[in-house]
Amino acid sequence: MNIENNNSFGSFNFSQEMMSSIETLGFETPTLIQQRSIPLILEGMDVIGESATGSGKTLAFGSGVVERTIPGDGLQALILTPTRELAEQVKEAITSMARNRRTRVISIYGGVAIGPQIEQLRKADIVIATPGRFKDHMQRGTVRTDKVRIVVLDEADRMLDMGFIDDIDEIIGACANREQTLFFSATIPPQIKELADRYLNNPTKITGKKQVDPNKLRQIYYDVPRNMKISLLVHLLKGSRGSRSIVFCNTRKSTDIVVRNLSSNGVKAVALHGGFTQNKRTRAIEDFKRGKTDVLVCTDVAARGIDIEDVSHVYNYEIPSDATDYVHRIGRTARAGDEGQVVNLLSDYDHENFSRVLENHRGFNIEKRKMPYVERVKVTINRENSKPRNERSHFRGRRRTRRY
Repeated sequence: MNIENNNSFGSFNFSQEMMSSIETLGFETPTLIQQRSIPLILEGMDVIGESATGSGKTLAFGSGVVERTIPGDGLQALILTPTRELAEQVKEAITSMARNRRTRVISIYGGVAIGPQIEQLRKADIVIATPGRFKDHMQRGTVRTDKVRIVVLDEADRMLDMGFIDDIDEIIGACANREQTLFFSATIPPQIKELADRYLNNPTKITGKKQVDPNKLRQIYYDVPRNMKISLLVHLLKGSRGSRSIVFCNTRKSTDIVVRNLSSNGVKAVALHGGFTQNKRTRAIEDFKRGKTDVLVCTDVAARGIDIEDVSHVYNYEIPSDATDYVHRIGRTARAGDEGQVVNLLSDYDHENFSRVLENHRGFNIEKRKMPYVERVKVTINRENSKPRNERSHFRGRRRTRRY
């Protein structure tokens, strides 16, 4: 198939309703992953799409799903996502694509009441779901899968990382009458390939160019004593006021501590991790997108797949143990022609993970920066400890295992 001719949405065999939706959404030129996958999806073929977050995967599979779904004919398309946030985001996108039809699109995930979902499932044409909650509905008998013709795995590698592989296996197996299966992922690890070999019928594997522009992405790192990390982070964030920044931590506890201390030191920040209720997580994302807060502090699980524009800085407060997660993090900036900067804060406990990143991504040019003069800030570790302590004094005395 010659993708060179697919340089406009008008070149696809879209209905007038879909073309109108795409024009309303403001999309003008399809990305590479869209050029390569949309014609295959519209033809009903199985596809494995490997492309980075932000490259247009949702429109690629979503447009095909909407075009191939008959409104009012029951559940025909199931899209599985790893997180609640991504399920909501995909639902909003597909609802926008189906704006000129009467297609019923719903999202299903845990952490909220199951009763309303049961009612919605009775009339749904397209369902976007997290594997655990959808399996729950299957076990309760509150969802029918006999009419599901299309199954999509979005962010398949992350679902594997989160331990959903058995649930996915069971769900796909229950959709015995499916005619098309689509896997989209930033990477295709061996277990996902094995799953694809079992369930996909002669699939076409396609790749899409990453949206991150390496020529506009600057990566740097600081060697910083662990008792100065928060002080350095406050210093750097205050120096880039007016910018939209994401700070990544490895755990929920670190996320909460960082947000608490940024806020107490004059930096408007909001936390996002899996320990929050869905309403709180949704509010955090919306506040950040609308500019009510300048800084989003989050874990990898909470942030994966969330599409946030105009992020100028990514800070790795802690370096991830998985070198692939580092790539996903830095992909949040330097997108769509914009410049971006990645700042890594390295203390002694980060060196092993950082070495793993360098070993796995030898092409990265990560420049070392000299530690600037930084004013020490007051740090509160425990919420119930109302009296902040100087960051230096907290780490005096015998060696501590805390890393903040």
